[in-house]
Amino acid sequence: MIGKPVVQTNFGDLRLLHRGKVRDIYEVEDKLLIVATDRVSAFDVVMDEPIPNKGAVLTGLSIFWFDYLRDIVPNHLISVNPEYYPEVCAPYREQLRGRSMLVKKANPLPVECIVRGYLSGSFWKAYQKNTTVCGFALPSGMRESERLPEVIFTPSTKAELGTHDENISLAKMAELVGQPETEKIAAICKALYCKAADYARKRGIIIADTKFELGWYEGELILIDEVLTPDSSRFWPAYEYEVGKGQPSFDKQFLRDYLSSLDWNQAPPAPVLPPEIIDKTKTRYQEAFLYLTGHNIT
Repeated sequence: MIGKPVVQTNFGDLRLLHRGKVRDIYEVEDKLLIVATDRVSAFDVVMDEPIPNKGAVLTGLSIFWFDYLRDIVPNHLISVNPEYYPEVCAPYREQLRGRSMLVKKANPLPVECIVRGYLSGSFWKAYQKNTTVCGFALPSGMRESERLPEVIFTPSTKAELGTHDENISLAKMAELVGQPETEKIAAICKALYCKAADYARKRGIIIADTKFELGWYEGELILIDEVLTPDSSRFWPAYEYEVGKGQPSFDKQFLRDYLSSLDWNQAPPAPVLPPEIIDKTKTRYQEAFLYLTGHNIT
């Protein structure tokens, strides 16, 4: 266990740049300190109750993938050991241990980089209305959760907290970042997905889709933020995979299903989460970590 659940950090000696749904991001000298809390959100609403060890799972998986994928593109990771963080972080070392990363301060792309290998989620909903989705002409007659004919890159806008991302075409992305850059980014993201998906399938997990974050650092594209976690990806247990329906997943699906059963308008304030929903959600995150790394979160 990584100590008591952490809902929010307040490091008075550090400059807080951003508090997201899950991460608290601080500026430390010319670097960033990313702290993954145990907060959990659903339908873009942050719950009041944390999921114990969730931040440790997200951090541990990101560290694993940064190392595994480093031959494809450099990443922003400097250190995950608080003992080697700048001295100003010293008073907070115990809170940072196991759930933080000291990283390079990159300039993030203005788009989310989404790669899809299976027909699911918002892409499945759009496909049911029109088989051409985000400019990609898909075969007719495909079923929910079916493997796509080829891996595709579908960028989206970056939404503010409380709003939803929107899929955009490659042409629209090219208007934002340039055509050569769009082609390079798409190629990098598809290569990342393919290598990770091949590995995960051998470990019993299907990566249906995932979201990458890239940024510019000293003129070079690098991989930033979190990588291939249950929060940024759709992980399906391979042994339960069945085309034609939604799939169970290694993430907060128990939480979403519970909330969908309530008379709740999916807007703040969030309802109180029962202990069994918290525990089941925690278990699914930890299972994903075990499947992919071969180790329990400690």
